[in-house]
Amino acid sequence: MTSSAPARLAWLDALRGYAALVVVLFHLSPKVIGTGPHLAIYRHFDAGKYGVLLFFLVSGYVIPMSLERHGSLRRFWIGRLFRIYPAYLAAIALVAILAGAGWLAWPVALRQETWASVLAHATMMNDLVGLRGAVRVFWTLSYEMVFYLIVSGLFVLRWHRRSAWWASGLAIVALAGGAALPDDLLGATFADRRATAAVLLLVTGLSVLAYLKDRLVPAAGVAGIALVLLPALNGHATKQSTVIASWQGVLLLAAMFAGTVVYRWQHRQIGGREAAFALTVVALGMIGAHWTHLGTSAALRLWLATVGAVTVTFLFAYAMRNRTVPLVFTWLGRISYSLYLLHVIGLMLLSRVLPDLGTRGWEFRVAAGLAYVAASLVVAGIAYRMVEKPGQRLGRKIAARLGPRPAPASLLATQRAAPGTGRGENEREASRLDA
Repeated sequence: MTSSAPARLAWLDALRGYAALVVVLFHLSPKVIGTGPHLAIYRHFDAGKYGVLLFFLVSGYVIPMSLERHGSLRRFWIGRLFRIYPAYLAAIALVAILAGAGWLAWPVALRQETWASVLAHATMMNDLVGLRGAVRVFWTLSYEMVFYLIVSGLFVLRWHRRSAWWASGLAIVALAGGAALPDDLLGATFADRRATAAVLLLVTGLSVLAYLKDRLVPAAGVAGIALVLLPALNGHATKQSTVIASWQGVLLLAAMFAGTVVYRWQHRQIGGREAAFALTVVALGMIGAHWTHLGTSAALRLWLATVGAVTVTFLFAYAMRNRTVPLVFTWLGRISYSLYLLHVIGLMLLSRVLPDLGTRGWEFRVAAGLAYVAASLVVAGIAYRMVEKPGQRLGRKIAARLGPRPAPASLLATQRAAPGTGRGENEREASRLDA
């Protein structure tokens, strides 16, 4: 079955769904093929980072598009909050229920640093505080949230078209200055982590509150842009942080801005040479930084393969953007967020139900793996229908009731000057992105 028309954003849905499935299979792999073969593959290709980088490229493409085509910080943030928090809170609630029933154990951070962890969960910035989330994969949401705030700040200060500079600049900082960046300036101690989490909640809360009033508050914009310092100074505050160093955290932001560069080049907001230069710098910076800072030829080979695969995959998806996409792939994209959040919980339950899975015959392991993937897809589909969609509908109702203020004349002028779709189609596409 295929979609009736080659929807403008169907390729992004398909890419997002594919990336989520890759991450699921990566986490399942040790149980099905065994830890030894899994690590043997991992030494040559990091499928987990491959999937995450694809996610970040997609976010980098759609988030600035959504914000700028709405022309309203209020509409953007209402859409974002009701898009990401319902499923996020549902995942935390599920962990709490299972932990209360004795099926799962609370993460160490929630037991030992409860207040700091709760504050960090409120902003989704656990990994950048140095605390493990209630679900391990929450770490990527830290970078998503920082990116939202930076992009909002750039929008406020009218610097949002300078994506190529941000992408290449961040990559150069990670490569050339990465060794000098502190990893735990803001989170080395318990008191530091609690204070950092509290400050982040205050800054984020006040900034979003200003944006919900649809006001272009310069202070909020400056605060949002300043958050680029968080991964640059506290990227690996503790062993609980998934990111291995601050320079790697900076590279993840560079990857998101690389997605924005593709969007701006496609819509003729920047030239082809500028886009090609920025994307090349990000790719080479990511490979070079891992090689330089880790100092091994193995790291060079691993990141050559990973970045190369990400590049080829994204280029292939982009080249197919005007083709009709099978509905199964767009459906997978719609449920990808719930699939990403919930599959780890299912994997922990699988380990409890079948603790000896790794010692069983290969037929049983493959059958169990297929059953797990099928169950994960079903659960994600249910979560999307019962949690995500109602949340999105509520967000749209609230946004419509509040009503956006007219966009500033300078912004409308730049939107009219940019080639692309008409105003009505822009609004429909922006609405589609928030869904």
